[in-house]
Amino acid sequence: MPNLFAETALLPDGWVENVRIEVGYEGRIQSIEKNQKAKPDDLTFKDRALLPAPTNLHSHGFQRALAGLTETRGASGQDSFWTWRRIMYSFLEHLTPEDTEAINAFAQMEMLEAGYACVAEFHYVHHQANGTPYDNIAEKSHRVISASEASGIGLTLLPVYYAQGGVDGRQLEGGQLRFKNNIQQYEKLWDGASRKIQSAHIDNCMGIAPHSLRAVSKQDLEILSTIYADGPIHIHIAEQLAEIEEISRAYGKPPVQWLLDNFGVDKNWCLIHATHLTDAECMGIASSGAVAGLCPITEANLGDGIFDAKSLMKRNGVIGLGTDSNVSISLVHELRALEYSQRLNLKGRAILSTSEKSTGRTLFDAVCYGGAMAAGRKSGSIEVGAWADILALDTASIDLLTLKGDTLLDTWFFASNSQLVTDVWSAGRHVVQNSHHINRERIERDYKTTILKLRGLL
Repeated sequence: MPNLFAETALLPDGWVENVRIEVGYEGRIQSIEKNQKAKPDDLTFKDRALLPAPTNLHSHGFQRALAGLTETRGASGQDSFWTWRRIMYSFLEHLTPEDTEAINAFAQMEMLEAGYACVAEFHYVHHQANGTPYDNIAEKSHRVISASEASGIGLTLLPVYYAQGGVDGRQLEGGQLRFKNNIQQYEKLWDGASRKIQSAHIDNCMGIAPHSLRAVSKQDLEILSTIYADGPIHIHIAEQLAEIEEISRAYGKPPVQWLLDNFGVDKNWCLIHATHLTDAECMGIASSGAVAGLCPITEANLGDGIFDAKSLMKRNGVIGLGTDSNVSISLVHELRALEYSQRLNLKGRAILSTSEKSTGRTLFDAVCYGGAMAAGRKSGSIEVGAWADILALDTASIDLLTLKGDTLLDTWFFASNSQLVTDVWSAGRHVVQNSHHINRERIERDYKTTILKLRGLL
């Protein structure tokens, strides 16, 4: 690909002007030159700022097709995560492998247009509706990988291990049957997915996702975390109060503390929805180096609660962002929701800023770093040797006109209502151009066909 040249770029050592970035044929950044003049063969971006494109560290791609369909109150008069989950399970009865591919490709396309360059897909719908594996046990995983080939997004595939309906070991039923595996079956599924992903984009990789302490026994978690110790290892951990109470009764400690005390939690782990923490648990996560995977829009949509980001970041803990249910795919709104939830909870402003960095810069640096770590991906910054995960921001837009430095980020996150991302590269693949995905027409057509069919069945 041609060298990229931009008037402004955010590098690890700060904002610089007139930057040329050379990307090798494999998609890694080979060189960076500052204070240059554009050359005739450069791909030149006037009125653009180049930024590292973050990783979306937690997605259930298929749930994009459920967006907006679960906002009515149930017959009990009280809606919650658990009533939402029943609706989701009924939706699963109709989901085919072809549907999975079309929905994931569409969600991934929206992620790219929002500014994400990679997604860590927490993929748990493996089998047919009655729980019988497909002839190719990794069929559904293959469909997620095929979707990433169509969208061009970087992919860290996290096949989910889900074996029981509660910490008491009760059997799975209904919609959960599509998730079920035992260790031997899971290894076959993981190996089948691994062979497929190796033939896809060179930057793609795999990890594991033991679903939760509720859905995975201690013995199985020990086996999985040993076999796949190199990570990434993602787990739902403290999202719902009812689940925390269930784990605490069974194990004598709340889930995060129990996990920290019994497993070698380190930088290879990503603790998804670590929403409800004691102070000791907060310190433990920070000390471990694990990533706290936050999904502010979904956590608000489901009424989960507010994560205490201030306490974790004060202790140099690592955070990253995910779109989870994909009810609204927006990097800007995830960041805004995270900071605003802190302001509402603590009744102050600029809660996550520091004396050295503005709120926007603090948040952006944090989620770029944490997302890359959680995905096991060399990205998150524009530096030599990293994957060329880069986004271009329209600095000539009305919102950003004349602004410089960190103020660009603050205004983009907190005062813009338009789509200001003009271009996105994922490992050097220039998949968003002029604010539109290069395969939008085909991906959108396939998604429309799928969504019309599914909505007719619900």
